[in-house]
Amino acid sequence: MTLDDLPGWLVDWCVDQLGNEPVSVLFERRSLSAVFGLRLADGRDVVVNAREDDGRAASCVAAQAQLAERGFPCARPLTPVVGVGALAVHAEESRPGGELLRGNSPDVAVRYAAVFAWLMAELAHVTVAPPLPNPRWTRWDHTDPGLWPTIDFLDERDQSTVPEYVVETADRARKRMLAADLPCVLGHADFEAQNLRWHDGDVWAVHDWDSLAWQPEAALVGAACGAFASISPPTLAPIESSSAFLAAYQDLRGRRFTVKEQEIAWAASLWPAAHNARWEALHGDTPKSCEAVRVQAAERLRQANA
Repeated sequence: MTLDDLPGWLVDWCVDQLGNEPVSVLFERRSLSAVFGLRLADGRDVVVNAREDDGRAASCVAAQAQLAERGFPCARPLTPVVGVGALAVHAEESRPGGELLRGNSPDVAVRYAAVFAWLMAELAHVTVAPPLPNPRWTRWDHTDPGLWPTIDFLDERDQSTVPEYVVETADRARKRMLAADLPCVLGHADFEAQNLRWHDGDVWAVHDWDSLAWQPEAALVGAACGAFASISPPTLAPIESSSAFLAAYQDLRGRRFTVKEQEIAWAASLWPAAHNARWEALHGDTPKSCEAVRVQAAERLRQANA
């Protein structure tokens, strides 16, 4: 990608918000948001994130800024969220480097649990408006009609392609979580291997702060214990590794979950996987999450008392 390929608004935005125009493009990624790595005329490398303005971005960026100030390994925002048409845009420092930590063994799970426990402990000191609505893969608390949150580009596809066991799993997990009535806290809802980088055995950076959510602690930990090993495409960690993650998290936080919280954690471990399985089926992708849900759902639902 070259400077000529950048969106028309971006150069002026950099001048207005960062005081310099970009002179080269380091990278560009598109998923739920558009992310541009840029080198500015003054030599700084920055990352500009632009996503549809659904009301969540300001809280997410404010929380990220507070975490960076507290010394947590994440990129420091350089601007607040600025509206550009229908987009919410902000810039942050570049934090390149580090390596993926691959694997889904219990030992690897414990390493990820340690980072998640640190992250949740720091977020307990962060004060922002709840970043609602929650990301769609943790939006089991939606009030839309039907099982799944309304997502037009998914809902318009042939729903009969989604295996019945995926639908049943999502329905049972959701009902269990909705019945819990636990207080909500701030947490990272996309705690996947692809969103972390490591250096010399230590975590170097946690990315994707657009994915903060407002859900019960046990549910956020549960979602993370199922998703921590995902790179691309996402899948579901082995049950014994999720168990190791949950145990290590509680040890490190110095508090044992109640029976209800344990059940909610197991229920929440299934919802992102069911969401991903639905996505696979609707797009005709390789059924990696579908297969993991098929194999593991019964035991996870049993642990969830669902």
